[in-house]
Amino acid sequence: GDQASMVQEVVSQLRKAEKDTGVKAVVFEINSAGGSTTASDILYHEIAEFKARTKTKIVAAFMDVAASGGYYIALPADRIVAHPTTITGSVGVIFIKPKITGLMDKLGLAVEVNKSGKEKDIGSPFRPTTPEEEKIFQELTDKMGGRFLELVAQHRNVSPEAMTSIATARIYLADEALQLKLVDKVGYLTNAVSEAKELAGLSKDAKVVVYRRNEYPNDNLYNTSLSQHTGPGLPLVDLNLLEILPTFNPGLYYLWTPGSIGN
Repeated sequence: GDQASMVQEVVSQLRKAEKDTGVKAVVFEINSAGGSTTASDILYHEIAEFKARTKTKIVAAFMDVAASGGYYIALPADRIVAHPTTITGSVGVIFIKPKITGLMDKLGLAVEVNKSGKEKDIGSPFRPTTPEEEKIFQELTDKMGGRFLELVAQHRNVSPEAMTSIATARIYLADEALQLKLVDKVGYLTNAVSEAKELAGLSKDAKVVVYRRNEYPNDNLYNTSLSQHTGPGLPLVDLNLLEILPTFNPGLYYLWTPGSIGN
């Protein structure tokens, strides 16, 4: 389509920053409750690869919400700065399986299915989930959640006691996240920029260049865009990432669902 996905735009901007020898550090401004597991993982991978290739210092700046997938994509950052009022955490995965069996019963509707294998219609909205199918879904969910926790353990110096709390997938305010070492500092966007300059060995008056998004209608997970940037400096990338569909599609999400309402 004419509208580039968020993943495409972020990768494009990272490539531009990579080619620009004047860019010494990047600040990602994150305001997201998460999204699909794949979208989250792609962005995590692209940011990590950019960092590995360029040795550019990366700082993540958390705004209102940086939870679940919004936290996941920040893990490659050298430093994470959370706004004092940030809600973060929700380190886990949710498997959403919409069901319309109750409505069908009320309307007297039925759906007949022919299938080539016993589990071919697993997760169907037209019938209840069997105990055997529920076990399969829970195994998938646990594996995806385990991957998230492994990445947190890999990137963040958290204690076993902290991991026990984090593994419940609960949310935290910034000061709690700081105690658990999910973030490195509680402060403001200006503090995040200062951290980036310090990490990169830049002077306090080093130029900051802002990459701004142009909003598109909120009709899919990635339908946002970043503007063009042609000059050197310290990019500040506004990532209102992984916005969830107004109605959930079935599937796995690194998502804090209350935080996605109204985005």
